Amino acid sequence: MSALLAVSRLIDWLSRIVGKFSEYMVLFCCLISAGNAIVRYTFNYSSNGWLEIQWYLFAFVVMLGASHALRNNEHVRVDLIYGAVSEKARIWIDIVGLIFLLLPACIYLAWLCWPFFALSYQQGEISGNAGGLIRWPVKLILVAGFALLSLQGVSELIKRIAALTGRISIDTTYEKPLQ
Repeated sequence: MSALLAVSRLIDWLSRIVGKFSEYMVLFCCLISAGNAIVRYTFNYSSNGWLEIQWYLFAFVVMLGASHALRNNEHVRVDLIYGAVSEKARIWIDIVGLIFLLLPACIYLAWLCWPFFALSYQQGEISGNAGGLIRWPVKLILVAGFALLSLQGVSELIKRIAALTGRISIDTTYEKPLQ
């Protein structure tokens, strides 16, 4: 179990680094959006490339930030019973969800996205818009995002099993959204 916890810490470190990178992508997206709007309204000039880079950055934020959200226990849950059960029951709910929902879905989606990326890369796919960007980097982010989320799912599974055996303590507190 010690070796698995070391692997979990390594995966957590990777998710933290990628998560911080995705946080900065939000800033870059805002700056590019504001700069593009200023140039468009001030100089009556626009570029499809600047619009598309905003979409790409948004994809980076969502796909690369998902593992960071899972690591920080800030992901979306369906709170039918989770908030009303004991900590041990929450851990079991997490384990079942990780094994039967998150991991199969992420692995399958990464597998589905790989040929989508590979074809785009082989063909040198470019946006159909004038001044548009190459498409394969954003398609690679789909694969990378699902792969990283799968890795973080493995890390969370290791931590939940270690918590059940009493090796570590984890925080399973959950607050219902205010809306």
